[in-house]
Amino acid sequence: MEQVSGLPEFVGSTVFDTIGLVIPGADSQLLGRMGLPETYGALGLISSRTGASGQITAADDAVKSTNTELLTVELPRDTKGGGGHGCYVVIGGQDVADVRRAVELTLELTARNAGGIYVCDAGHLEFAFSARAGQVLHRVFGIPEGQAFGFMAGCPAAIGMVMADRAVKAAEVTLTRYLTPDHGTSHTNEVILIFTGHTSAVETALHAGRAAGLALLRAMGQQPRTMTAPLWEEL
Repeated sequence: MEQVSGLPEFVGSTVFDTIGLVIPGADSQLLGRMGLPETYGALGLISSRTGASGQITAADDAVKSTNTELLTVELPRDTKGGGGHGCYVVIGGQDVADVRRAVELTLELTARNAGGIYVCDAGHLEFAFSARAGQVLHRVFGIPEGQAFGFMAGCPAAIGMVMADRAVKAAEVTLTRYLTPDHGTSHTNEVILIFTGHTSAVETALHAGRAAGLALLRAMGQQPRTMTAPLWEEL
């Protein structure tokens, strides 16, 4: 996690152009325009150019560990002009130190979680996993708190659809979200599948989806790469 001095809002940055910021004493008029109560002592911001599931999973663990709460999550159209999305996460709390710590933890964990992103000129794949979903994953993706969480996205969308099909055939999982370019995404060129189930079943589904996605991108003459350690080798 990269840090610099002289910018009081700046907490740090990490992989995939993910930046972490904190705003102490956010203006009440601005909070009102954001549709938020005026009682928050500080706001934490996580924003990225590429990927969201790793950052959101990291924020889930960070909120569990601090006296903060998730306020909003948005998935902007991005990937530096590619077919995917970035993220914009807002965390709130009464104490600036708590919010800053939540942002710090999110950045630290994102560096690990984002190992599930593979990119190349022909498309990209994104994966995330949590053995125990918390408040953030429940609110954003509908995963019951305490249950395992699986996320996969494939671009172009047809690859994502094959990944989804392989995943649900490989293991008994329960789908909580199925997103396509016109339904549930910011018109990104992706099919996204989000699911829950027994931990081993979620892991099996992720393996199956990843194997299919990587094979299809390679069949197009591409070699997908990840900018961080490949987390999913560990599953």
